[in-house]
Amino acid sequence: MPILNTDRVYHIYNHANGNENLFREEDNYAFFLAKWQKYISPIADSYAYSLMPNHFQFLIKVKDQEEIKQILHLTCFENLSGVISKQFSNLFNAYAKAYNKRFNRRGSLFIRPFKSKEVNTKPYLSRLVFYIHHNPVHHGFTSSIETWPHSSYQDIC
Repeated sequence: MPILNTDRVYHIYNHANGNENLFREEDNYAFFLAKWQKYISPIADSYAYSLMPNHFQFLIKVKDQEEIKQILHLTCFENLSGVISKQFSNLFNAYAKAYNKRFNRRGSLFIRPFKSKEVNTKPYLSRLVFYIHHNPVHHGFTSSIETWPHSSYQDIC
């Protein structure tokens, strides 16, 4: 698992194993976002995202350590980077378990570990927002970022 530090901005992304899809049905997208809300929203603010059939991308800012401790009711003795990694692990495991049950499959669904890149300049941040929203067009899932229903583009506009 990547180590994510508090109060930092990251590009988070992952892909399905092999030729699998992460999202086969419309309900899968909503279910993934619900799990994201449950596990990641307590530790990070999401600025942009795009979910595509075989992969996803998010732009997040990990909350500061005091806010995370307060939200998750942590003690001062808990390893915060371990807690952050555990939240991502919980997300991927919960989604994969439900997905495997729904589609009668076994094994890991996501490539491990997920990828993260720290975003440390404003130009990179603005390029990344466009990149994330344009990704479904780039991969041929849609012809326009405005029409892709599984991204934050409409919310941002």
